[in-house]
Amino acid sequence: MTYTDITFDVEEGVALLTLNRPEKLNAMSWHSWEEFLDALRRVNESDDIKVLMVTGAGRGFSSGTDLVAAQAAEGEPAPELTRGEKLRSRYLVTAEVMACQKPTIGAINGVVAGGSLAMSLALDIRIASEGARFTTAYAKRALGPDFGATYLLPRVVGMSKALELLYTADIIDAKEALRIGLVSQVVPQDQLMPTAMALARRLAQGPSLALEVTRRLAYRSMYPELVDHLQMEEYLQRITLSSEDLREGMRAFLEKREPVFKGR
Repeated sequence: MTYTDITFDVEEGVALLTLNRPEKLNAMSWHSWEEFLDALRRVNESDDIKVLMVTGAGRGFSSGTDLVAAQAAEGEPAPELTRGEKLRSRYLVTAEVMACQKPTIGAINGVVAGGSLAMSLALDIRIASEGARFTTAYAKRALGPDFGATYLLPRVVGMSKALELLYTADIIDAKEALRIGLVSQVVPQDQLMPTAMALARRLAQGPSLALEVTRRLAYRSMYPELVDHLQMEEYLQRITLSSEDLREGMRAFLEKREPVFKGR
């Protein structure tokens, strides 16, 4: 596959996957996620790759779903899908990240929101720059959560804080993310990539087989449940997809104003 929305480079046993739509704060379309999944398959299939690191180009990690593209696609004919694609949940990216056979690191360089935030929660270790910002975003668009946000966030920060973040869609800074355990380390912006890469190279030079076994054991009880939960999120999200509030949330986003929700 030729990549247009990501870049993928391998050096010294570390695969660096960069979300590469900086003009859109690396917002993700379905095509972007397909490229992401293809890169994950390459990581798993290569014995030369020991660690996967994910970051974003420009000033953001990823602003989540590309709502402009989603709005533009409304009313267009649905693409032809294979039987397997029709049966497969569109939101299994998070499960694929968690099922990765190699250690994974997120270098969170700026804003991370919505589905991209959920995906980052499936990475083993998250290191953030001081300028990083985090938001679940869903409630501001009147949209049900997806990509495993309601599964992973309570496990990372606890149920009470997770629901606060999901209900309010407040933006929190890197300092608060560190305090609640959303990230494990915060560093100055110019030290983010050197710090994350140093850790990645250290792991790549370690006992890779033992690290893969450790990762598999650590996630063993979570992965099967996550797949079921992703499918339930997708099913329940349909309730919000047909709501007036969702249409208002989308319009407000595109018009750069605060939405006015009516609860229907």
